[in-house]
Amino acid sequence: MADTLLGRLGRILPDGKGVWIPMDHGASSFPINGLVDTDAAVDAAISGGADAIVMQKGLVSHHSSRNGWDGYVCHVSVSTVHGGSRSQDKVSVASAEECQSRGAVAVSAQVNMGGDSESDMIERMGQLTSQALDAEMPVLGMIYPRGPNLVVDEDDTTGGVAHAVRLAWELGCHVAKVPWTGSADSFSRVVEAAPIPVLIAGGPMGGDFEGILSTVEEAMSVGCAGVCMGRQVFGSEDPESRVKALRAVVHEGIPASEASLLLR
Repeated sequence: MADTLLGRLGRILPDGKGVWIPMDHGASSFPINGLVDTDAAVDAAISGGADAIVMQKGLVSHHSSRNGWDGYVCHVSVSTVHGGSRSQDKVSVASAEECQSRGAVAVSAQVNMGGDSESDMIERMGQLTSQALDAEMPVLGMIYPRGPNLVVDEDDTTGGVAHAVRLAWELGCHVAKVPWTGSADSFSRVVEAAPIPVLIAGGPMGGDFEGILSTVEEAMSVGCAGVCMGRQVFGSEDPESRVKALRAVVHEGIPASEASLLLR
């Protein structure tokens, strides 16, 4: 079971829920607060109880060889802040088979809906899900409705986020990562858009983490499967305690007000 698609998915989404920590940011822009020492960042996330860590292939190789942990998700999409008009055009830099050989249990790719290169990113996502099918690897679709060409219906209270989840599912993804829509009512429509687990992103670093825990609690109340949250975790002074607090809300159903007591 462990080497099948369902076995791998169950490892990083136990009971259909997950606390995933993306650390792929350093390829796009560097230095990044909290990711200069990735050994420390990874060890803190694992100690806190993260179910998965999302990283670019070089880091997957490094950390898989270093500690043999079995929750690495290899992100194959990349662009940098130096790309000018193409800075949001995420190109593919690895295949599912390569990611697996480097020690990843799953793969991930990004599509920026409404971007000028949206069609190219969709094609790359389709290629990845085809490769992953042969390798029996789960696929995370990071789908962000934020490009200049985005068309949102007047009655779409999700701002295109429901469409993002639907696109992930129809392209063959097993999990979708999307932004929070601002309310439980609107996010319930996101969850209803497809029968795959939906994880919410954390957004830019800053703000009150207790408030973020409340948002996670609200999202979970309408069927969200958990979080895929990076900078809010690794950019903090105590990433381990933030992962523990997120686990308390996601996996144990503990209210955010109580989970916040785990923060140091």
